[in-house]
Amino acid sequence: MLQVLACGAVVFPGLFFAFRRILPCVFKHWSDADVVLVSERLVSSIHAIMATTAGVIIVSSCRGNVISERHWLATYFVIWYGVPYMTYDIFAMYLSHYYRFRVKGHEDYKQHSLRTVNSFVRREFLLVLHHIALLTILLPVTLFFRREQGDFFIGCLFLTELSTPFVSLGKILIQLSLQDCWLHKANGGMVLLTFFMCRIALFPYMYWVYGQHYGIPLYSVPFHLPLTANLGNSCILAPQLYWFILLCRKGFRLYKRSRMQDSSPAATITDNSKDD
Repeated sequence: MLQVLACGAVVFPGLFFAFRRILPCVFKHWSDADVVLVSERLVSSIHAIMATTAGVIIVSSCRGNVISERHWLATYFVIWYGVPYMTYDIFAMYLSHYYRFRVKGHEDYKQHSLRTVNSFVRREFLLVLHHIALLTILLPVTLFFRREQGDFFIGCLFLTELSTPFVSLGKILIQLSLQDCWLHKANGGMVLLTFFMCRIALFPYMYWVYGQHYGIPLYSVPFHLPLTANLGNSCILAPQLYWFILLCRKGFRLYKRSRMQDSSPAATITDNSKDD
């Protein structure tokens, strides 16, 4: 019974709906779109902290032999929390999309329909594809095709979630109209740093660790791995590079805007970055 209650299929939707009930009591002026957005971000941060913690435990436990050493979290976290979260998050992202356009008064969003679902998939295609790919690729690889090897690298993949709390905090600060405070600027720097280190640099690091284990140089590792492993890593890395470029462009825009504010303190600048 405790295992069922602790399962992500109960925990994440339960937290989401709990936040949806609590936040309107604290922020009475928030719209449904505001509440759903912040609720989704809070749950994402909780899952990210859990995944990062699991990743640290796995990596530190398996670093002696990165191929053969095992840790039970590498499999059970994916089953109990990874898959339920990815499934839940697609639904939560759809709700956030639905209420955002409903609040804006779009006629098609007076009620849920296939048209609203289709619009969500088209607008958030890369994110939806990312979630589905993790469900259809990471789960089978973790459970069936690893031949009980490589828990260290599964732990490394869990560490990619380290940037998520900072991304979520940035969205929440904007929601609270604190996008011009020092905390938002500092958090933006942490977003770029953690995203680059844990979602981009992590992949060549894993290849380097693999090469060190077998005594081969880094440039030879891709030729030593199965084609499916290289393709899988490329499919995970490609959207991360795209999102990192978007983050850098957004950070540069915010930097230019702050410089303009410093040079023209009397100027009034309207910020519409809640939808950015």
